[in-house]
Amino acid sequence: MTAPTLVDFDDVVDRYDPVLGLEVHVELSTNTKMFCGCPTAFGAEPNTQTCPTCLGLPGSLPVVNRTAVESAIRIGLALNCDIAPWGRFARKNYFYPDMPKNFQTSQYDEPIAVNGHLDVTLEDGTVVRVEIERAHMEEDTGKSLHVGGATGRIHGAEYSLLDYNRAGVPLIEIVTKMIPDTGGRAPEVARAYVTALRDLIRSLGVSDVRMDQGSMRCDVNLSLSPKGSGILGTRSETKNVNSLRSVERAVRYEMSRHAGVLDAGEKVVQETRHFQEDTATTRSGRIKETSEDYRYFPEPDLVPIAPSAEWVEELRGTLPELPWERRARIQQEWELSDAELRDLVNADALDLVAATVDAGAPSGDARSWWVSYLSQQANTRGVALDALPITPAQLARVIELVTAGELNNKLARQVVDGVLEGEGEPDEVVAERGLAVVSDDGALIAAVDEALAAQPDVAEKIRGGKVAAAGAIVGAVMKATKGQADAKRVRELIIERCGA
Repeated sequence: MTAPTLVDFDDVVDRYDPVLGLEVHVELSTNTKMFCGCPTAFGAEPNTQTCPTCLGLPGSLPVVNRTAVESAIRIGLALNCDIAPWGRFARKNYFYPDMPKNFQTSQYDEPIAVNGHLDVTLEDGTVVRVEIERAHMEEDTGKSLHVGGATGRIHGAEYSLLDYNRAGVPLIEIVTKMIPDTGGRAPEVARAYVTALRDLIRSLGVSDVRMDQGSMRCDVNLSLSPKGSGILGTRSETKNVNSLRSVERAVRYEMSRHAGVLDAGEKVVQETRHFQEDTATTRSGRIKETSEDYRYFPEPDLVPIAPSAEWVEELRGTLPELPWERRARIQQEWELSDAELRDLVNADALDLVAATVDAGAPSGDARSWWVSYLSQQANTRGVALDALPITPAQLARVIELVTAGELNNKLARQVVDGVLEGEGEPDEVVAERGLAVVSDDGALIAAVDEALAAQPDVAEKIRGGKVAAAGAIVGAVMKATKGQADAKRVRELIIERCGA
């Protein structure tokens, strides 16, 4: 296949207007699936979380998951949407191996939430309002694993395996209206929107929004029109982009690719495409269907969804403080600079630090631990920061022990290491490893006298008024006590013993 001709990004922006639309699929973290009682836990053995209903076997009947409907309404409310007082599910008909029913139960012309918006803030403080067309409920598909070949996709594979565990998991699809007039900032706007949406949904507690695990996926729709013409171009849809960085890169690449096609006098094909993480490019998938191709019709086995106004208002009362409002409050309370707050957010550490502060730790100490030492540990282990096997409460206890003088910073890191290794609670690690600070004057005086005797020239300097030389004796005592001495008290004793 011939590589597409790409146009320099700045040249694209000079001559074309990008029109962007984003569809984000969010798996809800309900205990059971959308229309049956099968569990939804991630990572189970293939095909162990299925039943006749989610497999579409004859005679099985679906039942709507109430919690999923509640979550959909809360998402709609948080996105400033109107909640529909009445709506139905429909059958979206298409054949694909990971669709065991040969149709997907979704909402077509009667979604649960419509006409909302989300304001997103770019790096320089610019606020862009992204209009939300709809948020609708549906079920997820199964998962295909294509074995053999070079790409991991069906083309060139030797055979395919199917896992239906995910089939029927509740999904919310959030569809934006066209996002015009973003010019060269279209990639940045796309990333900022998905980031803000992820933060919002996480704050609602309705999904873990783990893009690496597929519980949040973004489809990028993009077209170009000649500068200032207002004529809509043909769009492509890049499917299932699974990281914030990749959303930005997919938009940038498709802008350059579309311009190359148009500059060559050719027509952009309306198709689905797949993003290639290793090359930051897209490749053709299939010709994009229209809604008519899916032959939508109302689902005959499900009653309409008709949330009462009272229920909607009750759910509105459960909405938490919005993420950007919370960040502004925390920045003021903790007296953070914009850069410090940005570092916390970029490290995905804000919630962890806040929980550590809530457990009793000072904000400065909590920030230092999560952003530095624990971030390093997460990188070393190749896991997300919040996946480390240490809780904010456990870290708060370590900080408390340091503040009380029962641990120094070096020993505290060893305690944290012990917790990370599964050795128990911080106090148990201290006891088991014998890590408590030595603060008994008797033991410290003995160690100080021994160190002074071993370095008489240094001792003489201290006696002569060169107090800075005490550092060498402090170091010797710390080494002798394996880092467990109270360094501040050691220094005081050195000066006392030398009469300085």
